[in-house]
Amino acid sequence: MARHSKLQKHVLNLYREFLRAARGKSGFLPRIREEFRRNSQIPKTDVMQIEYLLRRGQRQLQMLKDSHTKRLGFFIKPAAEHS
Repeated sequence: MARHSKLQKHVLNLYREFLRAARGKSGFLPRIREEFRRNSQIPKTDVMQIEYLLRRGQRQLQMLKDSHTKRLGFFIKPAAEHS
């Protein structure tokens, strides 16, 4: 079994934290999974992009952990991404 890099471990940990935070909040899990799957296509060598997404994910996770968060507003795709 291959060992994960530190960056990969951070991403996996963030994913697990998102899944835990989304328990009991309907509609969040599919969007979280979709976001991580879409970003899994980023090459491992694009460290700057991965680190940016990790920081963004940490901010979103804090918002999700807030007991007042009931909607997916901060997970909605920007208008430019809609087809």
